[in-house]
Amino acid sequence: MPTYIVTGCAGFIGWKTSERLLQQGARVVGIDNLNNAYDPRLKVWRLRQLHQYPNFQFVRADITEKAALESVLQNSHPEAVFNLAARAGVRQSLQDPWSYYDTNVIGTLNLLELCREQGISKFVLASTSSVYGAGTPPFREEDASDRPLSPYAASKRAAELLCATYHALYGLDITVLRYFTVYGPAGRPDMSLYIFAERLLRDEPLEIFGDGMQERDFTYVDDIAEGTIRALRPLGFAVINLGNSQRVRLLDAIAILEDALQRRARLVFYPAHPADVPSTEAEISRAKALLGWEPRTPFAEGVRRLVQWHLHSRCELETHADGNPP
Repeated sequence: MPTYIVTGCAGFIGWKTSERLLQQGARVVGIDNLNNAYDPRLKVWRLRQLHQYPNFQFVRADITEKAALESVLQNSHPEAVFNLAARAGVRQSLQDPWSYYDTNVIGTLNLLELCREQGISKFVLASTSSVYGAGTPPFREEDASDRPLSPYAASKRAAELLCATYHALYGLDITVLRYFTVYGPAGRPDMSLYIFAERLLRDEPLEIFGDGMQERDFTYVDDIAEGTIRALRPLGFAVINLGNSQRVRLLDAIAILEDALQRRARLVFYPAHPADVPSTEAEISRAKALLGWEPRTPFAEGVRRLVQWHLHSRCELETHADGNPP
């Protein structure tokens, strides 16, 4: 039974990746600090899903504290570390860039050092399409990534560079995955589709920053989890885009969400945010070649599943009002 460390296991992508690993028969040691970057009850809800699997072990710890991680990795003897813990979100990073630097850079450095010290040869890092800044899509991995538009993107690019350094110096096998606008059931509540679904259900207006013509490469979370696990294969050092490879205009996404919920939106427009990019789209030929991966979930189907969760499972969060882990 292989053992894997998954940091950020109560986060959106960490939860779904852990779940899929467990379903495949692996043992998962999940690490999360359950911070209040967003509603901890959602993180607790995800943890409760993972605790249904006997091969799941949860450790409450912060990746910014190296000493707290050392014994966890020593006792687990993992085949690989998935560093999916992060301070995420473009706009919030302008308000508190220090926490983004601590988690995304220092946290990554701590884990890389522990992998070096303990002989753990495989490391997978969650990165972001935000590193491409205001470039011209479709984005290719070799495109410029040296002009990020937010502290979040800058911190993730710094973590990528640390990974390249540790591969060059110590031979760690490292795969960096650049995710494109991940969505789905139980997603992050600061993401647009989650916010819009909640506001439509409450009959509240939707706030649009910009003209609504901005485009995103929405990628379903199950597809992302599958690509993340495929990154376990030995690749030396690789940076790989994981995206749906299809642009969706924000106004079109809202229309699909309206149809799924059978509700009509009232839109309120505000000036565009300076840290937002106009368009994203992943070029995924490298993911196909190196991982044998490509997305399988059409956007409209993914939205339907997201809506079903909001209609039938969202209320379960209220039963865990204390936000304490199981």
